Formats: sequence, structure tokens, C-alpha cells
Amino acid sequence: MPPQTSPALPAAPDTEPWPLPWLRSLGFRYLLILDAIGLYALMALIITLRFGATWPTYSTGYYLVGFAAATVIHLGVYYFGGLYEYEQRLGRPAWLPKVSALSLMAVLLSAFIAFTTGRYFMPRGNLLAFLVGSSLLITFNRWLSRSVRSRRFGHPRVLLVGQATDRRLAASHLEESGGDIEVVGQVAPGGDLIEEIDLVDATDVLLLSGETLDEIYPQPLGQLGQRRIGVFKRITPADTLLGLQRSRQIAGMPFVGLRAHALPLCELRLKRLLDLLYLALATPLIISVFLSVATYVRLRGGAGIFYRQQRVGYLGKSFAMWKFRTMAHNVESTTGAQLATKADPRVLAGMSWLRRTRLDELPQLWNVLKGEMSLVGPRPERPEFVQQFETAILGYERRHDVPPGLTGLAQVRGHYQTDPSYKLGHDLQYIVNWSAILDLQIGLKTVLVVLRRSAR
Repeated sequence: MPPQTSPALPAAPDTEPWPLPWLRSLGFRYLLILDAIGLYALMALIITLRFGATWPTYSTGYYLVGFAAATVIHLGVYYFGGLYEYEQRLGRPAWLPKVSALSLMAVLLSAFIAFTTGRYFMPRGNLLAFLVGSSLLITFNRWLSRSVRSRRFGHPRVLLVGQATDRRLAASHLEESGGDIEVVGQVAPGGDLIEEIDLVDATDVLLLSGETLDEIYPQPLGQLGQRRIGVFKRITPADTLLGLQRSRQIAGMPFVGLRAHALPLCELRLKRLLDLLYLALATPLIISVFLSVATYVRLRGGAGIFYRQQRVGYLGKSFAMWKFRTMAHNVESTTGAQLATKADPRVLAGMSWLRRTRLDELPQLWNVLKGEMSLVGPRPERPEFVQQFETAILGYERRHDVPPGLTGLAQVRGHYQTDPSYKLGHDLQYIVNWSAILDLQIGLKTVLVVLRRSAR
């Protein structure tokens, strides 16, 4: 059955260049400036309403610095909370609950900093009013931004993808909803989705059928994500791992928004920031342990302290991973690439404890500093084995949806000899449930594992 399409209508794509490209390169949007001005004005308004024209007798500099600090803290929390990520126009996101939770975090963080430093950003009695006011202000700014975008770029133009009955039902729901969504085309699964989108100039795609995602949508999500084309899949009983926290109602139908990466950019940036923070805090300990292990490796193994090996990392990109050398030089020249085992005969005498405690992995902190790895994540594997595992184990490539780690859930729960399919299960569990708290828990468990194995 040939694809059914509607004639294309002119519509300006939501991809116009910015007058300040460097702002966009940093991930900022005009909304950030609007929020900053609004928060500054809100603090001044709250103090004026409480004290009138006669503010408490602090210097002008005190208020300026305090307002600036509170604004930066709030914007930072909003930024890492995802409020400045590109928002698709389909559906109505529940902004107020999310903004309120982030505002509460920002106010508590501001109060903690003020308490520990003895410098209050504003009178303490104003914090509750600022919490309520900032929640309403930031929510209003998102509604305003959405309204401006709709006026500037027109209504969402939707392409329906699915079986004929599913397409008819969805089109009927969209028409009866009386909303501002325009159906510009319909296509059966398996067609050239990119070509169809270009033909009808669609801004969003609704995947309606219950087949697996690979059957109805073979193209990589990244191709559409770069063009800011929204992709939404109808929620079915089988869709338990799609990340339903991104679900939304579209004309009364439940959909989940799909994206190219397992973690949104705001969470990846937060993860990177925490990596650098933890490294900075642990620098004295890291240096002392690193030098001690390096000296031991030099004395026991001779020249050549470090060992470099190609590994597959984030988004399938290869990089050079560093380790302390615990084997003889060119040990794989005759045997070829081999997976590590619990009692690996290739390990030099006196080096097995380094492998057992994972201290031979310490040089990978350099990879973490370079951004090639994270402190916590799926362990990177060698290209030779990745090809084998991707062929033999369904979904193995999902491990590359997040940066590889120095340690991971599979490492604190498994061993060298754990089957790769079971390790994959731990890795996918980590990816689906990622949080800053989970990274911290895995890091602490790793320390306990190292200490326990050192005592053996």
C-alpha cells in the first residue's frame, strides 16, 4: 500500500540561526536571560512589598551580590534540572510540579550556603515567598515561550506512522480534540520516514503501531533529533523501559517522547560536573595512591609502567584507555585478544592483587579528566569483543548510550568471569535508573569492594 500523504504547506522550521552563536554552543537559550531578569525583579518586589520603600539598612553592594548569588544558584539548578533543554511543542508538559521541585531544591541550597557562610542572600522570612513566586514565574516564562514559538512557527505539523486502523483512530482523536495540531501526512510502517517528513514538512512524528521500535522506525533517532523533529511513540503494555517519565497526553492519547540518548543532555552535563567535583575533592588521596602503585609496578614489572589499549566508548566511538601494566610486554602477540579471567595466567608475579582490587585501573582517571570516560558507567570493552557481543547478545549496543565508567553496577555485583549477557543486564539497569545518588552509591560500594579484596 503506497504512503498516504497530504500536500505540503509552507512552514518556517524552528531552526533559525541565533544572533549570538556562542550562547547556543553553551546550551543556553533566550529563556535563561528572561528567567534571570525575572528572578532579580522578583527578589526586589518581595522585599519592597514587605518593607516598603525603606529596605533594611544594608549596602547596595550587599543586595546586588546577594541577588546575583541567589539568581545563579536558581539558574544552575534549573539548568541541570533540564529546564533549558529544547522542548517539543506537542502535548502539554506538567511544568509547575517540576519547576516547584527544582525551586525548592534551589531555595534549600541557597539557605544551606547562607547558613554555612553567614551571608544571607535576602531576609530569611522572604524565602517562602520567593519559593512560591519563583515557581510561578519560571512556569509562566515557559508558557510564554511556548506561546511565542507557536505564533512564530505555526502549529505542530504531524506525520502519523502505523497501520491503517491506527492512523484512522489517531486522526479522529486529533480532529475531535479541537486543538492546534495539523495532520499533514500518513505512512505505513517500513517506509522511508526521512523522505516522508521532508515531503510534508512535518515537525513531529507519531508512531502508532504496537510493533517493536526497530520494525516501525528503523532510522536512528539522532537524524531527527538534530533537526528538532519530535518523535513520540504510543504507549502500549510492552513499553515498560521507554522512560515513561517523558510521557504526555496528545489529544487524549498516551505517548512517550523518544530521544537519541539514554540520558538527556542536562543529566549528562550534571554527571560530568560531579565527576570533576569528586576528582577535585579526592585529589590528595588519588595522588598518594597513584604514586605508590606506580612505584610498585616499576619495581616489580620493570620499564613500562603504563599500558594503553583501544576501547569502545560513548556512542560507539573508540578511544585509548590507560592502565597500569600487570602483564608482560606484547603478551597477546601470540595468543591474540583474550578476555580477562579470575586467575589469568598472563598476569606477572606479584601483580594479581592489583587486578583483584582494580587498582590497575587508576590511570583511567586521565580518561575521565579528558571526558572520554566517567567515574561510573558500563565498563568499556575492546572493539574485537564488542563486534562479537553485538552479534550474539541482543541490545548490547545500548551500553554505549552513556559514557563508559571506571567502575559500574556490573563491577560491584559481578566478577571478571561473569557472563557478558548478565553484565549487560546490570548495565541496562544502571542506564534506565541513573541518578546522581546511584553514582554515589556505586562509588561507595566500589571502595568497599576494593578494601574487602585487599584484605584477602
